[in-house]
Amino acid sequence: MKKLSLLAVSALLACGQAAADDIKADGQWRGVGGAAASFSSGNARNSTVNINLDAARITATDKWSMYGQALFAQSKDKDDNTNTTANLWRAGTRYDHNLNANVFAFGGLDLERDQLKHLNLRAGINGGLGYHLIKTPDTTWDIFGGLDYKVDRYSAPGLRIDGDLRRTYTTPELIFGEESTHKLTDTTSFKQRLVVFPNLRDTGEFRAIFDAGLSVAMNKTMNLTVGFQNRYDSLAQSPAKQNDTLFLAGVNVKFGAQ
Repeated sequence: MKKLSLLAVSALLACGQAAADDIKADGQWRGVGGAAASFSSGNARNSTVNINLDAARITATDKWSMYGQALFAQSKDKDDNTNTTANLWRAGTRYDHNLNANVFAFGGLDLERDQLKHLNLRAGINGGLGYHLIKTPDTTWDIFGGLDYKVDRYSAPGLRIDGDLRRTYTTPELIFGEESTHKLTDTTSFKQRLVVFPNLRDTGEFRAIFDAGLSVAMNKTMNLTVGFQNRYDSLAQSPAKQNDTLFLAGVNVKFGAQ
């Protein structure tokens, strides 16, 4: 089997925060971004493309962050039958404002599309309060909570919810979350984020996201990165699975102020 692998640069996490070793409260934009692709041919032809962007602007009183991710994967057998194994994109932004040394308020917007879950578009507007458990040059750890208003639009014939086939589903959700960044050494950093969204319209239903990643600096502009992403949605129905897991590895490139 012939195989060609093109690995350019890959920012692994969509956590809406710049890498831990780049956190500087000077009001300058910083981030990481990149893309990775792989192609194979032979008895099976496979192609995968992944694009990521993660940036933040931080001052002593507030933080503005944004993220984006697109993932496409497809395979073809010897009879030229095509099977799409991933086709999604996610993007969002969040603004945090410190009310005092420990408490902050936040507001954000998250967008998502996932063909395999028959999700044409998910839009969520959220806001709430958070608390800085730890805030040092090497470690930050926050907890936060609030409300989210979510609008889902599904492809035909729709998703069966409460016995009804729906093309559109709207619901308020609670938000409970925590996130942290850790500068382990001068060249190594780790970050993780867990958020749970209990459904206020259909009790017992919920969404959850977990992201984690390890970054090792190769030089001033490039990092070697390994990441893990997990998404759970109790409303997802067969053939889509309720739980999605993604492992990523690559090299990312920093941009913005040095």
